[in-house]
Amino acid sequence: MPVAAGEGDAHALGRGAPVFVARGLVKTYGGGATAVHALRGIDLEVFPGEFIVMLGASGSGKSTLLNILGGLDRASGGSARWRDHDLGRADDAELTRYRREHVGFVFQFYNLIASLTARENVQLVCDIADDPMDAAQALALVGLGDRLDHFVAQLSGGEQQRVAIARAIAKRPDVLLCDEPTGALDCATGVLVLQALEKVNRELGTTTLIITHNLAIAAMADRVLRLADGRIADETRNACRQPAAGLRW
Repeated sequence: MPVAAGEGDAHALGRGAPVFVARGLVKTYGGGATAVHALRGIDLEVFPGEFIVMLGASGSGKSTLLNILGGLDRASGGSARWRDHDLGRADDAELTRYRREHVGFVFQFYNLIASLTARENVQLVCDIADDPMDAAQALALVGLGDRLDHFVAQLSGGEQQRVAIARAIAKRPDVLLCDEPTGALDCATGVLVLQALEKVNRELGTTTLIITHNLAIAAMADRVLRLADGRIADETRNACRQPAAGLRW
């Protein structure tokens, strides 16, 4: 059963200092009468090893929030910090280094290179990371140890998404940010992808945030954030996380 989640819940779980702290986070696109207020004062703390699911309608601010936390976008006001780093004050080079060293991204569309094998797609990240996994190890972690040398066209949609997850985790990121990772997949295939994310969170301790429209996925989270009109409208904590294998939609 979900229970209300207030500030300090993660401290009660013994998770220590937050990895992300957002205070009064605002994002506005454009100006004047046509201005779009994507975020309207977000306060949020994210703790090490948490698995957070963010729900909300299109335009509620989910992707904007994720992009600011991931260093892909900048806030218009308020503050966002990664540990002791102020993301709002970081220059472009610092944000590039932050993304390269600390953040893994998984999107709805896999963005794999069709002319490369699964192993070679993952190896691209390994070649630029400071302390990467072996590409085969990353693929084995997401259940693709027997598909290393298959080209993209030889992989199903779910397998391609798991290659994308392996690519994201190969550099051993501190946090994994996922925007609709099952949005293009059917239930059975989506569950396999969620199992891969669940395993990464459990075995590597990777802090994981997932954006989804799919209410069923909320059951596997530590915390569920519901965004509406650029604000966190509701926040709950699951007393018991449901395994991804048991999800249906």
